[in-house]
Parts: sequence; C-alpha cells; structure tokens
Amino acid sequence: MSGRAAIRQFAAAARSNRLVAASLLTIVVIAIIAILGPLVSPHGHISTNLDGRLLAPSFSTWHLFGTDDLGRDLFVRTLAGTQVTLLVAVVASAVSLLIGVSYGAIAGFLGGAVDAVMMRIVDVLYALPYIFFVILLMVVFDRSLLLVFIAIGAVNWLDMARIVRGQTLSLKEREFVQAARLIGVSRFAIILRHITPNLFGTVIVYITLTIPQAILMESFLSFLGLGVQEPDASLGTLVNAGASHMEQASWMLLAPATLLALLLFCFNFLGDGLRDLADPRKQK
Repeated sequence: MSGRAAIRQFAAAARSNRLVAASLLTIVVIAIIAILGPLVSPHGHISTNLDGRLLAPSFSTWHLFGTDDLGRDLFVRTLAGTQVTLLVAVVASAVSLLIGVSYGAIAGFLGGAVDAVMMRIVDVLYALPYIFFVILLMVVFDRSLLLVFIAIGAVNWLDMARIVRGQTLSLKEREFVQAARLIGVSRFAIILRHITPNLFGTVIVYITLTIPQAILMESFLSFLGLGVQEPDASLGTLVNAGASHMEQASWMLLAPATLLALLLFCFNFLGDGLRDLADPRKQK
C-alpha cells in the first residue's frame, strides 16, 4: 500500500469507526492541554511551597489536582509529565520506525545469507535482558532524557524489523519490483522507491501499537527511578511518587495514573481499529 493510500485508509478509519475517532480526538485534546495548560497556570512545575504540602484538589487555590509532598502543583506537573511521556513515546517510535524499516527492508530484499545473519542478530538482541541493558547504560552514562530515548529505541525497533522483513519478502516478488530489476534499477533504489512506500500501510498501523509500548517502557523505567529524574517529571515518576503517598494523599496517584491509563487505552484502541481495517478478513 502506498503512502497516500495508507493516509486515506487512516482517515477512513477515523470516519467509519467511532472508537477510533474518539481515541484520536482524545489523544489530540490531551496533547493540546498538556502543551497549553502549564502556560496559563499560575504555578510552575518545579516551584516548591513547603507551607502548601499535600493540599487536596481545590479550585479556589488553583491547585486543581492538589499538591505533592514538596508543595508543587500536581496539575502543572501532571501536564509537564504528559509532555515528557508523549515526547519519549513519539521519539522512541520514530527511532524504531527509522531503524526497523531500514533493517527489515534490507534483510528481506537481499535475502539469503545476509538475511539469515541480520535476523540472527535480531534474535540475539531479543535474548538480552532488557532491564540489565538499561541499568548498564545508566551506570556507564549520566542519567538523562536522551538516555531514555536510546534505552527504549534500542529495543523497540526489533518487532518492527521482523514485520517489515516479512512484508518485504512478499513485495520483492511482485511484478513492479521484477520490472524494476529488469530495467537495471539498483537494489538501493528499489528498496527506497518501490519497497518502502508500499510498506507505509503496515507501518502506520503498527506504529500506533508501538507508541503505547514505548509509554509503558518509559513509565516502568521512571517508576523504578531509572528514567526521568527530578525535578523533571513523567507520568511514571508521578505514579511512583503517588504510590508512596497513596494513603494520606490519594490524589497524587489518581491524577497521573488515570491520565496514563487513558492514553494507553486510546492508543491501543486506535491501533486495533486501524489493524482491523487493514485486515481484508475484517471487511467481510
């Protein structure tokens, strides 16, 4: 499927499937609020106020989600954390898209011994304990947001590579690819101009399923203290902080956990809807 056809399919899914449309709209609204919310709030996401610690949600003080154990406004911190979580998810998915599509398309098109070696490398990477790899990165390098991108992107592309390889094995036997070979088009040009554009439909569906995986990975790392570091926040760090104060300040856990769950549900509903639309058997 070409890029334009995949975009038309994406638009058709949003129009014909209410759940897909609602999920997409919810994600867009959350992203807009996360960007604009901190700009209109009178509180900063790292501003502390020890006299206002663990205040319950209140409209009169503009602490819409309450405050944490350092008196920081949870509304602003939750929105700032949402920005970080979405940024990590999008960048990590972009990395998996770039590496996975390139790697899988080359392996599938070249085939033979090259394909066998490249896919055995993928199998070896699958076998490596992910959390040990992340801990090793954190020990060797200083903890930073860039390191979180690298840690998630270094693993997230493996599934993409396998899916793209399988699609490429089918595409390279199609008539238009055979015709390009006969007229002397180079392998690189065939992969770039003929194979990759026809992978767009599969990739756009799978990338919507990759984003929630990246969100979960980032939240898990941040929950363990290996991801985003204070005073910055992500939804994972906020859930971790809220869990430790759950009994005396339940709002610290409720707000970020609800937003995290909502994002995961929306991305999964969006991906499932597009996948069903792309499956011919679902159209019958």
